[in-house]
Amino acid sequence: MSFAALGLADALVRAVADKGYTEPTPIQSQAIPAVLAGGDLMAGAQTGTGKTAGFTLPILQLLSSRPAAKTVNGRFPVRALILAPTRELAMQVFESVKMYSRHLPLRSIC
Repeated sequence: MSFAALGLADALVRAVADKGYTEPTPIQSQAIPAVLAGGDLMAGAQTGTGKTAGFTLPILQLLSSRPAAKTVNGRFPVRALILAPTRELAMQVFESVKMYSRHLPLRSIC
């Protein structure tokens, strides 16, 4: 199975390929379609199995398919919030989000 077969946008598939990944891990194959379908997700897997991509890729897909509307004061609202238990993990997730969203018109901050 490929990342494109999971229903991800071309920009995300390109970013994943830029990173050198060719096919999704089992956690990604199960999580990505569930999140894209609007379902809730709770999953656990060992370190290095691709959990971060499993939830960030579909979040980026959903955000990129629905343009943000500016608020009354002209600012863009926060549309997604990812919480992490440590600063180090937050930075790791942020780096993944930056890498996967490199071909999308989205902004992120940590």
